[in-house]
Amino acid sequence: MKNKIKIETTSASLHIMAMAFMLCDHLWGTILSGNDWLTCIGRLTFPIYAFLLVEGYFHTKNLKRYVGRLTLFAVLSEIPFNLAMGSTVFYPLHQNVLWSFLISIWLIHLNEKAKGKLWRQILVGIGTVLLGYILGFVTFVDYYGSGILMVMVFYFFRQRKWWCFLGQFFCLAYINFELLDGFAYELRLFGETFYFARQGFAMLALIPIWLYHGKQGPHNKVLQYSYYAFYPVHLLILGLIQMYM
Repeated sequence: MKNKIKIETTSASLHIMAMAFMLCDHLWGTILSGNDWLTCIGRLTFPIYAFLLVEGYFHTKNLKRYVGRLTLFAVLSEIPFNLAMGSTVFYPLHQNVLWSFLISIWLIHLNEKAKGKLWRQILVGIGTVLLGYILGFVTFVDYYGSGILMVMVFYFFRQRKWWCFLGQFFCLAYINFELLDGFAYELRLFGETFYFARQGFAMLALIPIWLYHGKQGPHNKVLQYSYYAFYPVHLLILGLIQMYM
């Protein structure tokens, strides 16, 4: 009997994919701005990281250390992010994505603490969604309130059930096509004109996410900190290159 070929992703492979997609997006945002295909690929980055953040919350052995690592690298990433995105050391109108994730972790934790009574879970769930959306805007974090909503979608629809997959699909479609919207490509089909939001490419991230079955893949301290360090290091390199171009 032939062995069936099983295609699936692991936490490690999702991290590597997200880093590659993010590099494409930041190359477009800095030194290769004329290559639009790079940012189309880059749209897949945030949903994958949002999903991994939720998985990280539930799989971490020490939540305080997990939050501590995120906070440390959020601080370390701020100047590299400012250099890459604003060509300056101080850029208060846009904060790096790790701050988005820290707000999201706090909101997830509030929901977990509220478990026990259904009415309390519903109230806290609605409240944290509204609070997260507002906080995303007033703190100027990356992706603003919409990014925090994406994380919460993967939290509320975390189970591998058909209705959770549908919830992820429709909620992410609304966030990416309606809330984020932005630049759109004009398409001519059968004599009709259609518009496709560039942010809509983020929906493709659901393919590798849905192929994940809870396996971690290769893991050690070096790899763990490499995933964190990649963010500030590549931003710093791109920011410095951009300054001297």
